[in-house]
Amino acid sequence: MSALIGIIILYVMFFVRLPYFIFMPGTAEEIKPMVSIVKTTGTEKGTLMLTTVRVADANVVNYLVGLVHPYEEIEPKTSVLKKGESEQEYSQRQEYVMLTSQASAIQAAYTEAKVPFHIEPEGVMVLQTVPGLAGEKVLKPGDVLLKAGDKEVKVAQDLLDAIAGKKAGDTITIAYTRNKVDMQATLTLGALPLQEGETVQRAGIGVVPAGMQSVKADQADQQVTIKAGDIGGPSAGLMFSLEIFNQLVPEDITKGYRIAGTGTIDTDGTVGPIGGIEHKIIAADREKAEIFFAPKNITYKDGTKIENYSDAVKRAEQIKTKMKIVEIGTMEDALKYLAALPPK
Repeated sequence: MSALIGIIILYVMFFVRLPYFIFMPGTAEEIKPMVSIVKTTGTEKGTLMLTTVRVADANVVNYLVGLVHPYEEIEPKTSVLKKGESEQEYSQRQEYVMLTSQASAIQAAYTEAKVPFHIEPEGVMVLQTVPGLAGEKVLKPGDVLLKAGDKEVKVAQDLLDAIAGKKAGDTITIAYTRNKVDMQATLTLGALPLQEGETVQRAGIGVVPAGMQSVKADQADQQVTIKAGDIGGPSAGLMFSLEIFNQLVPEDITKGYRIAGTGTIDTDGTVGPIGGIEHKIIAADREKAEIFFAPKNITYKDGTKIENYSDAVKRAEQIKTKMKIVEIGTMEDALKYLAALPPK
């Protein structure tokens, strides 16, 4: 009997999931192997690294550890997931924002390096499904929509246009891909939940669509391809843009230094705030980074503050790293800082 009780206790401690995520230092990974350009220029003597946060499901054991660990953070899942969003949908959203972040990073780098480019729509991804509607029964987050009825779906508006004029109970044939396999299904439209400001219910299949696009260099030998594996989220945008730029220009912006960092990137090169920078400082220090680019502190109009730079400096002081923390507001800020460094 005691053995059975022991097994039950062990099961509860290790296998019963609690409604929390635990955030902790992840990795600092060299970006160069993730970025390829048909024709690169020069060599890279140093290293540019993206940084990540590790997110774990909480069980009893790691929850208790997280309560006392100085460098781990416990958050309720409800504070991370959007309303009605499943963990699978959250993971898919992270993958999508990583893809859009990469597209922005390529645009920012092309603009800075004065490389002509154009944008091409690349389809519409399903981010989330609405409970109780046909889309939930057939489609999954990550599916890419190809056609709705006779209309080719290239942007999200194409899906809306194909459904416009239809009512609940009507059907529409959807062609889509899942894991690169072409599929097709006929879905019955249902009444969508009313959104804020709406007074008349619309009919739909019940999916949250997100348009995808690719950034194409006008010259094929300057085309950038990024393969980041399972890394999700938008926070590697700045570091991707720096690596792409470094492969496009003849000079080596790293000058032999080990450079880590974080921050979203807009197409115009503006660097935005991210979460978990305290964990990323530890990850970068473990990989012997000498410089860390941190997004500048921001105060929004409503008074909300996100102090990435201050938080990074505080954690750097706590772990007594020799790594230099550099406050960055734009990609140009990072390039100016690197340009002023003496070569190693």
